[in-house]
Amino acid sequence: MSRGGPHRDGGPAGPGSAGPVAAGGEQRATARGWRDSVREYARAVSGGVRDGERGPLLVVAGLIVIWIVFQGLDDKFLSPRNLSNLSVDIVGTGLVAVGIVFVLLIREIDLSVGSVSGLAGAAFAVLNVNQGVPEWLAVIVAVAAGTAVGAFHGFFHAWLGVPAFVVTLAGLLIWNGLTLYLLGASGTINIDEEGLVASLTSRHFGNHLVAYAVAALGTAGYALASRRRRSRHRAAGMPYRHGGDIWLRTGLLAVVAFAGAYTLNRFQGLPLALLIFLVVLVVSDYVLRRTRYGRRVYALGGGVEAARRAGIGVERVRIAMFMVSGTLAAFGGLFVASGLTSASPTTARAAGSGMLLINAIAAAVIGGTSLFGGRGSPWSVLLGVVVIQSIASGMGLLGVQDAVQFMITGGVLLAAVAADALSRRAQAGRGRP
Repeated sequence: MSRGGPHRDGGPAGPGSAGPVAAGGEQRATARGWRDSVREYARAVSGGVRDGERGPLLVVAGLIVIWIVFQGLDDKFLSPRNLSNLSVDIVGTGLVAVGIVFVLLIREIDLSVGSVSGLAGAAFAVLNVNQGVPEWLAVIVAVAAGTAVGAFHGFFHAWLGVPAFVVTLAGLLIWNGLTLYLLGASGTINIDEEGLVASLTSRHFGNHLVAYAVAALGTAGYALASRRRRSRHRAAGMPYRHGGDIWLRTGLLAVVAFAGAYTLNRFQGLPLALLIFLVVLVVSDYVLRRTRYGRRVYALGGGVEAARRAGIGVERVRIAMFMVSGTLAAFGGLFVASGLTSASPTTARAAGSGMLLINAIAAAVIGGTSLFGGRGSPWSVLLGVVVIQSIASGMGLLGVQDAVQFMITGGVLLAAVAADALSRRAQAGRGRP
């Protein structure tokens, strides 16, 4: 974690210092740096747990427990085939959840994302199959429709002052009804199984080098970005991470990334859907954490009046966040339609009834995004949606009824929200924002 000042490994060697002695001193300093990094990281994690803060390690620990339990009940759970299917199944809900994160960061909620995703799938199917519009154009229109819906919600909320809960609840009903209207005349519309949208979830990179290249690129990118941030903070006299801390985190990431690549290669290789999802996470995280606009989003989540006094256009930021939510909901809806290779009234009702919405919110909150605004990141969605989909996958393998799955998912969501509330209470007790 961050240190209060520059790390010093000792002063320069004197004129009479021998080479081997100096080298030995550097090695001892490096070893001390690594030990300090591990101790510091462990203290930060344990301190956060004591203070009520949630972190990714707690979610990872819960995920490991879930995997152990389901693997003990059915040895197919951790098979390469099931894990590969799991990596594809998380994408539709995950994309919707990333959009939810943008809205939650400004202390709002979007209840319409399930209906918007269903509307995008239906719009694509009607345009492409029934009207003969080229697939690429139908995709653009479907995603643009989601963006327009988000702008519509944002306008009513930001400029007319209607609460986001009410606006998006009305949107849930309106867009679900429009979806059923579009599909009503023809019922189920089957999309081309060899087409562009169908390939979103069926395409895999059979060349094993692709998965390993993505793992290497992601690990190297994280290391370089961390080193650059450390250098900037150090030059500005700001707290910065110890070099050993960065390499420790990079090593853990490398182990996870290459283990995942190895597992995926044992089945059909890296899924295209997973690659697209990772790209969306990287871009979203960069926008929120590395751009001026992203800092405005977090500032608005910290407090509306403070954001206004800082010169932030609150209304414009709010509209933009709802547009992002609508766009990603539509994009996620195309992945849902791709997995089903169809759009139908049944799936539209399921999306509009709230299951996709609940899973998306649960994924964001379980991963660490606060329902109270100002805290969270797109990467939190990855862990959260893996937890949600792991429960669904394990229950599916065991043949458990949907009703039980709903109760378990609801219980996990309630536990995550309760942990978030306890975290805020603990921080308020310490006088932290």
